[in-house]
Amino acid sequence: MKDANLFQLGIGLETGAQAEDTDTGTNVPFIQTPARDLFDETREDHFIRHDGAVFAGTHLIIEVVNGHGLDDEARIAQAFHDCVDRCGATLLHIHTHRFSPQGVSGVAVLAESHISVHTWPEIGYGAFDVFMCGDARPWRAVDVLKAAFATSDVRVRELRRGEGVVAEAGIAA
Repeated sequence: MKDANLFQLGIGLETGAQAEDTDTGTNVPFIQTPARDLFDETREDHFIRHDGAVFAGTHLIIEVVNGHGLDDEARIAQAFHDCVDRCGATLLHIHTHRFSPQGVSGVAVLAESHISVHTWPEIGYGAFDVFMCGDARPWRAVDVLKAAFATSDVRVRELRRGEGVVAEAGIAA
């Protein structure tokens, strides 16, 4: 039974990590890579470099107000698909769950991060997160969500995730 519980927690599942990427307490050495200039366009770390700043990604907190169809899993899944296409992101997986008597939670897992939602259809409210790194354009999701849920009242706050962390780590900027 213990192993089944660990499986439910995700322990023991394939993660894609390589042995040299993890420290299991068995003195497995980490592979050190030389520091590189974070403004080097050939880097493959998917950090965003904008106006002299380096950050992990743009995270939009999007509130859909007076929205319609926020209790419809298929409509939410289609909105996720449309956001992914419009933002230039890469979809890996979508999962939604409808609650009783109402409300939907869902997530679209992206190569660039994620889109998530929890809705309160009884008041026309949807709380969306759109977090993307690399070349994806998360701000394009705003118009998609306005159209998908037939409202002009969409409120957005932006966070630059990881801003300052690169400098604090002492990595060349």
